[in-house]
Amino acid sequence: MKMRGAGLVDIRLWQATIANGRLLLASRVEHRGSMVIRQFAALLTVFLLSACASTYQNQIVTAPTSKLIRGKAVVIATPRNGAYDRKEYQSSGRQTALAVQAAFARYSDSVVVSSRCTSVTCLEAEGVGDYEYLVVPEILHWEDRNTEWSGIPDRVEIKLVISNARSKVQLASIVILGKSKWATFGGDHPQDLLPHPIKQFVDSLY
Repeated sequence: MKMRGAGLVDIRLWQATIANGRLLLASRVEHRGSMVIRQFAALLTVFLLSACASTYQNQIVTAPTSKLIRGKAVVIATPRNGAYDRKEYQSSGRQTALAVQAAFARYSDSVVVSSRCTSVTCLEAEGVGDYEYLVVPEILHWEDRNTEWSGIPDRVEIKLVISNARSKVQLASIVILGKSKWATFGGDHPQDLLPHPIKQFVDSLY
């Protein structure tokens, strides 16, 4: 009888050990599973943030050596329309000029876009004595894609040159590159990439 009792105790201890082992194993599997889920969620968040954000890159050509003076008059040339793969994007030149005008309008009440001029030489002839700063935008690349269907982003590349109208000295120049977000859901175009980087650059000049 004593041996039977001892055997029952041993069996119960063995069953309890197995049960504890199963619980420990299940706990470890659950912990690993939750870690995998958290890692996947983190990666998914990073992917969605990158897919939903446009990216920009600035290449300084001529670094400004002094700040521009607030309130001084500015005249802006209208660049030639951008083109890609033999397709000219109508009004892209005017859209670029207007984006530049909006950025400078925060610092002067006299900011004019010249629809006739595309170069600094033309601006110098047109605005002698009337303007302090001459701004010449140039479209280097303009690519409008059906990103929501193709996954290929819109791309834009423009150059901005700012000169002093009186001394004819070049004050600053920059090349701005923009690439649209992947998750556009329609409606995005290269011109939508212009306001943010242009504003940041103009803000840095004052």
